[in-house]
Amino acid sequence: MSQKERWATRVGLVLAMAGNAVGLGNFLRFPAQAAKNGGGAFLIPYFVALAVVGLPLIWVEWAMGRFGGQHGHHSAPGVFQSHSKNPIWKYFGVLGLWSCLVIASYYLYIETWCLAYAGNAILGGFQGKDLEGVGQFFAMLTGEKDYRFLAFSPLGLVLFLGCITLNIYILSRGLAKGIELVCKVGMPLLLLFAAILAVRGLMINPDTDPEAKTSALEGLNFVWQPKYESLADPSVWLAAAGQIFFTLSIGMGSIHCYSSYLREKDDIALTGQTAAWTNEFCEVVLGGTILIPIAVAYLGLAEVESRTAGGSGGFGLGFFVFPTLFNKWGAFAPVAGFLWFGLLFFAAITSSLAMGQPIMSFFQQEFGMTRERSARALAMCLLPLAIPVAFLHSNTFNDEFDYWAGTVMLVVFALAESILFAWVFGMERGWQEIFKGAEIVVPKLFYHVIRFVTPAFLAIIFVSFAFKPVGKVTISDPKTGKESTQELGWRPYITGLFTGGPFPEWEWAGDGMVGKLLHRDVPSVRDSKLAGIDRRIQELEMTEVERKAKMKELELDIARVKSDSQLRADQREKKVGELEAQIKKLQDDAAKSPDKVNEELAELRQEREQAVSFYDWLPVFRNIDRLVMLGVYLFFCTLVWIAWTRRAAKGSA
Repeated sequence: MSQKERWATRVGLVLAMAGNAVGLGNFLRFPAQAAKNGGGAFLIPYFVALAVVGLPLIWVEWAMGRFGGQHGHHSAPGVFQSHSKNPIWKYFGVLGLWSCLVIASYYLYIETWCLAYAGNAILGGFQGKDLEGVGQFFAMLTGEKDYRFLAFSPLGLVLFLGCITLNIYILSRGLAKGIELVCKVGMPLLLLFAAILAVRGLMINPDTDPEAKTSALEGLNFVWQPKYESLADPSVWLAAAGQIFFTLSIGMGSIHCYSSYLREKDDIALTGQTAAWTNEFCEVVLGGTILIPIAVAYLGLAEVESRTAGGSGGFGLGFFVFPTLFNKWGAFAPVAGFLWFGLLFFAAITSSLAMGQPIMSFFQQEFGMTRERSARALAMCLLPLAIPVAFLHSNTFNDEFDYWAGTVMLVVFALAESILFAWVFGMERGWQEIFKGAEIVVPKLFYHVIRFVTPAFLAIIFVSFAFKPVGKVTISDPKTGKESTQELGWRPYITGLFTGGPFPEWEWAGDGMVGKLLHRDVPSVRDSKLAGIDRRIQELEMTEVERKAKMKELELDIARVKSDSQLRADQREKKVGELEAQIKKLQDDAAKSPDKVNEELAELRQEREQAVSFYDWLPVFRNIDRLVMLGVYLFFCTLVWIAWTRRAAKGSA
């Protein structure tokens, strides 16, 4: 039975918990978020969020899990119910099972990419490849094409099935012989791979590397140098809180499950803190030293700023740009690629194992399954969700799963558990649970933080995220007089409270919960894509006179950029390069034969029709996905109801 299982060693437990937290976001999301939100100044709200949300919830989840384990529960529904007599709480706990399953269905697919990229890198498959070549490998792996809903490849499906099978096999071996063993091997290798890349990256210097534009230290300085003016932006604080929240893997039930296998007097205060700081080391020190510094060294600061402007550019840098940058390292390139994607794979698999274990524990504890049968049950639950992820365009099930399960519901779950622990179970009892067997003294300040600050902070995050506005404002350039529209979210409304307005007209932001429900993000993306296609059509349809006038206009823009003293040298270089590329494209168009122009125009018009159709149907696919997710939640609620009905019949509810 599952309650007889224990972690073999304390080191194994810490590495498993750290492996649960250390994921792809440590090396891809954090650097991009830091670059976008003020560099070193981002770390101020980041560590504030760690203090008021991160560490408190780590201790709460460890304490809840260990307490639930002493009462025979090893998954979130039972753990939640053990803290209250009100039966409703176990259905909040169901979110833990639901999130783990839904997130795992797409996380395992990305894990497959890491494995495939690592194999291709060590075999030299990326050598000599540019961005287009790397993009072709990704397309071959996923079968994804623009504006096509069906997206799969035989290679990708085989590797995906293999990755799922590997996870199921490891989980079937148990805590000590499966999860703990993998984490004891995988986490040290991850740290080793990251350290090698970080050291090699920091050695990049234009004096010794002709391919480098600047020193990697400039990129490191970009990540760490504070821009204190960004601290006045509420969105920076929200971004920092979100990063802390998601990097520690809190709010999804996996920590409850892992800690439920502890003994009553096993320390959780120091052990939980150690796991958290291990994650922070991987994220802040290693994650912040690899992606951005290497990219800045070879691409230039302006290019990296452009790629990370949305805060999600880390994925594109990591999977599409990095394989081309490693090629500049000569014979070490295949090894570097293998190390990079190898560490991403270890980060992914140690996290995906933590998502599968709570579901297996639920089947074992509530339905008396053996570990092998529960592993097969997990696979049967996983496949119906994994199939659409593997067969359909990432804008459908993949993105929806990530948004609702990997973002929104984590906040809901964490808010629920913070209220349950501090206000229903009782802070006095909760504080005693944290101190049972504690090997460090948790400052009394955290008693009040857990009770008041953490729930309030989570409520603010949820409300600001759920009801996020566009915050559209018009800004005039003092030099040129040109007006531009910027979307600033909550910022103009918050500052307006102190300045007396004016307030922008209210519109739901596409990345907010309400806006997402209403598909408000689709029109903006569609219009942007169509605008790009229409612009290209207009360029091809230009007369010779129009084309020359346009080139003259671009040449004047180049002269204006070169004389703009407010721009950094690298920013000027980037803008000039973009303008020169536009001129080169117009010159190439002028040299094309009429037949070639007509052929390209026909392709563009067909692409436009496909884009219009794709975005017209996208909300339909998303709504189907949401019904599937609702069905999964109701499925687990039904299983929980059956389990507790059986418990009541036995007198053990």
